[in-house]
Amino acid sequence: MSKQFGNRPDRDWRQDLEGIRPLLTWAIPIILLLVLMYTSVYTVKAESEGVVLRFGKYIDTAPSGLNFKLPFGIDRVLFVPVKRQLKQEFGFATPGATNSSQFSTNQEQERSMVTGDLNAATVEWIIQYRIRDPKKFLFQVREPDGTLRDISESVMRTVVGDRTVDEVITVGRQEIESEALAQMQTLVDKYELGLSIDQVQLKNVNPPRLVQASFNEVNQAQQQREQLINVANGEYNRVVPRARGEAEQKIEAAKGYALKRVNEAEGDAARFSAVFEQYQLAPEVTKRRIYLETMQAVIPKLGRKIIIDESASQVLPLLQINSDVQRIQR
Repeated sequence: MSKQFGNRPDRDWRQDLEGIRPLLTWAIPIILLLVLMYTSVYTVKAESEGVVLRFGKYIDTAPSGLNFKLPFGIDRVLFVPVKRQLKQEFGFATPGATNSSQFSTNQEQERSMVTGDLNAATVEWIIQYRIRDPKKFLFQVREPDGTLRDISESVMRTVVGDRTVDEVITVGRQEIESEALAQMQTLVDKYELGLSIDQVQLKNVNPPRLVQASFNEVNQAQQQREQLINVANGEYNRVVPRARGEAEQKIEAAKGYALKRVNEAEGDAARFSAVFEQYQLAPEVTKRRIYLETMQAVIPKLGRKIIIDESASQVLPLLQINSDVQRIQR
């Protein structure tokens, strides 16, 4: 009896194993298939590219979208945001920044610089860049973000050190930005960081605090000077063209008047010549016609007039008659 009771658990275990064996036969391939599918398919976001590593060695760069790789950890993918514009700040920090390389903890030392005329200035600036080559960005330099910060600070100190404090604070800002951008891109290409510098922008550029009030007064004076120059140029542009237009108008009017007078004189001369020709053909008739035309034009302008015969001896009765006629007409 004891042997029977002792052997029954072994037979039950074997029976249970025989019962679940078909289930394991189907479950294991399904699990392996799911793991295979999960580890061999990946999706790259629209703003990124995938860098494929096989046993830690670079194999390929995958574009955005659905892609495939070797499963079970043979291939590993690193996602690099190549289309996102990244930013680094120098001398200040924007609250809430998620990128650890966006700002530095030693901001006071970053923004303290010496200009070419041995004056101190505080310079704050930002750079905006993109990852152009993911392979170089990940494997060519150990810390590309930190290297970029060092390059930016070195270039900015060099560019600022070549100019006076007035140029740095007032008129030379755009030139500094352009030159710093060109030098940074040159060094980034030289060190093969795989980056593209899009913009360098100066933010706050101020003199030392002890002389900041004086510099502000100088800036205000320069702004007022530029404002007055702009007002004067505007007045010049308004008055001078109008004066030129009026002068041209008077010149054209004078030319027109001169042409009119010349034409009238030529017409009068031609008419006189024609009359003279007719006078030569018939002097008496022409003379009488001219006399009559002249009298016809002159007599209506004489106003009150009395025509009497040569034999008349008195004019007074006629004057009285003329007065009575005018009174009756009224």
